[in-house]
Parts: sequence; C-alpha cells; structure tokens
Amino acid sequence: MVYSSSSIRAFGSLLCRISNGVYLKPHHSCTLRSVFLLSGNFSYSSWYSSSDIKVLPLELQSSNSVRKIWTSSPLCMGRRSCKIAGRKTAQDLKKAKLYSKIGKEIVSAVKKGGPSPISNTALAALIEKVKELDIPKDIVDRNVKRASEKGQEAFIEKIYEVYGYGGVGIIIEVLTDKVNRSVAAVREVVKDNGGKMADPGSIMFKFQRARVANVKVTDVDRDQLLTIALDAGAEDIIEPSMDEYDTEADSSESRVYKVVSSAENYPVILSKLQEEGIKFKPDNGSELLPTTPIEYFGFGLQVDDEAMELNKELMSKLLELDDVDAVYTDQKY
Repeated sequence: MVYSSSSIRAFGSLLCRISNGVYLKPHHSCTLRSVFLLSGNFSYSSWYSSSDIKVLPLELQSSNSVRKIWTSSPLCMGRRSCKIAGRKTAQDLKKAKLYSKIGKEIVSAVKKGGPSPISNTALAALIEKVKELDIPKDIVDRNVKRASEKGQEAFIEKIYEVYGYGGVGIIIEVLTDKVNRSVAAVREVVKDNGGKMADPGSIMFKFQRARVANVKVTDVDRDQLLTIALDAGAEDIIEPSMDEYDTEADSSESRVYKVVSSAENYPVILSKLQEEGIKFKPDNGSELLPTTPIEYFGFGLQVDDEAMELNKELMSKLLELDDVDAVYTDQKY
C-alpha cells in the first residue's frame, strides 16, 4: 500500500502520542512529493516481550533510506537481564512502601496525641524507628504537617486474605484513610488477576507474626551467623533461595538471611548482632511468615512454574496500590 508523505507524518504524530517510541521526521532530502512505503514486520522474531509489553518495529522506506519507529522501547534482552531489572524494581518499591507506611503511622499518631514527641509517646517511638531504619527526616516533618491539614483523617489498619493460583495463600496488609476505597481497589486487582477473596481467618492461620532482622549474605559468614543468632535465642534462620538465572555475583547483593525472633527476645538479637559487628536491617514492626511454605505437589495443592509467575504478578499488582503496605504469601520462591 502506498502513502503520501503527509499521511506518514500524521501517522507518526499519532504513534508519538500513544507510545513510548520516538517519531522520526522524514529526511530533509525528501520532498513533499516523495513516496514512502509503510510496512510492519509481523514475524515472531520481530517481537520482544518483557512481561506483557510487546514491541513492534514499523519500517519507513524511501528511495534512499529506511527508518524504524518503535511502538514501545524494548525493556530488557534475555531472562537474566529481566530478573536483574525486576529485582531492582522490587527493591525500590519495597523502600517506597516502607516510607509510605511510616508516613501513615506518623499521621495517625499525631491525630491521636498531637505533634509534640515530648507529650506524644507514640510519635516519639516512631521517630526512633525512623532513625533505626535510616529513613530521611523529612518523611517525619512532611507527615506531621500533613496530619494537621483540614480533611485528613486517621489511618485504619485492615487485613485481606486471598487465594492465589494452586491454592497459595496471600495476606494483604492495608493502612488506609478510606476503607471503602481500599477494599474496592483490592477486590478489583484480585479479580482481574485470577485470585479469589477469602473469608477472614481462612488463610491467616497458616502464618505466624514474628520479628525479623535481615542480614545480607555478603556481610556475614553463614555458619558464624547461625552460631551467633541461635545462641542469642533466635527461633529460626531463613536462608535465601538461588534463582536458576542468577549467578553468585549478581544475586548476592539482594539476598538476605532472615533471623527470626519473638517480640520479647528481639532486642537481645539486635544487640548481639551489633556486638559481633554484623550489619543488619531491622523490620518495620513485624513480618508474617508462613508456617509451611508451599513448594510441591501434595494435599491437593500444586504450584508449578506458571502458577508461581501468575501469583507473583498478582502480588506485584497489589503492591502497586497506594493503600497496600505489605503482601505476604506461603508460596516458596
């Protein structure tokens, strides 16, 4: 099919508006009467994918040049590169969720006890937590001010339980100032991604709430950590798994040992790790850990590779919601 140059320019402008690609103007040597052929290469090899994003090159051909317009930029080449990019995105999202949760807790504390940490013990405790977690001080200042704004309501904690693919259980922790908004958003994401809302208590019993200290695998010898933590009264040491596409070099930075402890013994664990010079990152109050992680076929449950990826996608979409602070699962990675 033959198009005039003006048609090509109009089409390129449209592509620029609806995609992340770049529209390239016709070469200056081409006159208004030049004729271009617009063709799309629809062979399998012309498509790249990252998650659900498809990329299609369209070629503009003239008598002296060939140009391509990408309807979307290829995000990564190869499974291993996607894993690395996905890990960094997950780490950034985790940090953003931590800042958001602390901010909402500060608003609630100020609403209940006022903006002065001297008279407001809950706010004083949060400020100490901010220092421990190495969170920027402006997070505190901004949310103390936010609490005094007209129309700002206190935040309420809600927990939702969901069945994922293969019988996997998912727990969603929400801190919201609009309960109806949060439950509607959660239900929509769960429905759109193949999950099912569960009755309260039907999944929570599979988890235990515990305090956790996270230690990077690069910061400590495994046997040394086991000896120190268990002698200090740790209940368990959860070791990270190695992804088949990871190498020791590019995965070690993000992999951590989880030192599990009761709330009563948690300060003792942290003190002992500090005493031994082991770097760690404390939790934000507590974490939910599965009592029996699902990783095999049995008891009517099956989590194959496809189900695992679908559950990861569901949890990722849930974490994108502003009201959601944390998502836990009994699926073992």
